Amino acid sequence: MRNWVFVKITTDEPGLIGWGEATLEWHTRAVLGALEDLSQLLIGEDPRRVEYLWEMMYRQHFWHGNGIVRATAIAGIDLALWDILGKSLGVPCHQLWGGPVRDHVRLYCHLGGGKMEDFYETSVDDAKRFGELACKAVEDGFTAFKSMAVPEQLPLEGVLPVKYAAACVEGMRDAVGPAIDIMVDCHARPSPRMGLQFAKALEPYGLYFFEEPCWPEHMEGIAEIQRSVATPIATGERLTSQFAFKELFERRAASVIQPDITHCGGLSEVRRIAAMARAYGISLAPHNPQGPVSTAASIELGLATPNYLICEAVHQDVPWRDDVVQWGFEVELKGRLAKPGSLPGLGVIVNEAEVAKHPFEQELPRRSYGRDGSIIDW
Repeated sequence: MRNWVFVKITTDEPGLIGWGEATLEWHTRAVLGALEDLSQLLIGEDPRRVEYLWEMMYRQHFWHGNGIVRATAIAGIDLALWDILGKSLGVPCHQLWGGPVRDHVRLYCHLGGGKMEDFYETSVDDAKRFGELACKAVEDGFTAFKSMAVPEQLPLEGVLPVKYAAACVEGMRDAVGPAIDIMVDCHARPSPRMGLQFAKALEPYGLYFFEEPCWPEHMEGIAEIQRSVATPIATGERLTSQFAFKELFERRAASVIQPDITHCGGLSEVRRIAAMARAYGISLAPHNPQGPVSTAASIELGLATPNYLICEAVHQDVPWRDDVVQWGFEVELKGRLAKPGSLPGLGVIVNEAEVAKHPFEQELPRRSYGRDGSIIDW
């Protein structure tokens, strides 16, 4: 589904390099091209002028950096620049932003989800399967997890997908009890009308938050869903700038925002978005299904951001994830709590020899169809 794109910036000070991440599934070559274009603005500049260089990358090519490919390229470079600044001063990045505001960052995992045919053929089995996956997450130490219990669907469906989702969430809640936080990720599959039906049907289960309840282009639809249920609504992983989040805030469309650090301009932009969110009483839980450098950046951000809620953490995508990097963080397995480490910058060292063992592979786009053969969101 995705290749990890790591960004390495070398300075003229011996041994001082910065690592960032610009992973964007199905768009790897496009991001690499954007990185090459942006590099011409950076060579010879002082890498410690992070905000100055961010403005340079955003403004100095006529097309502002709002599109997903360019915003992802900017993000990868921005992360590497913050890494350099922290290393040049010998401190972790969260110290650059005023020091830690919490002792640890809570992590959660993702259980995955099903396809459209599931709610026609395997709803009973899937409810049991989700319950088993939930128990395994708790056994692994997580006190929170999310899943895609809301299946793929047409813009309007009958009651089957709604009942399917409710059965799966009930299975998870019965399996782990009330002390574990459950989140449901709709993956922006539903139309606004279907999203509202799912939100109301799942409200009795006390979700920690209900993510991407409808197509992201329909901000008013997301806002209507939030007004209609007590469940906190989360969204924002497909928004790529502070200006897009500004509309979300003004519409009071969500209780939790999920900017992706690697897709919306990096730590510099996400910190601005987080500050705006705080003024509206909105929490931050970054979208983070990418590689380990993205996770390190998200944890550093969480340590220094007052309205930061929880960090998405992938831990079972590939068996060699932890071989690619040396972590500076300490993760307490009981509760999956990430505590500050001693490494400067982003707190992660990339093992280039290990990276070389896993070269680029062409991603295979996923195709999803409705029962009538029409294209649907997956």
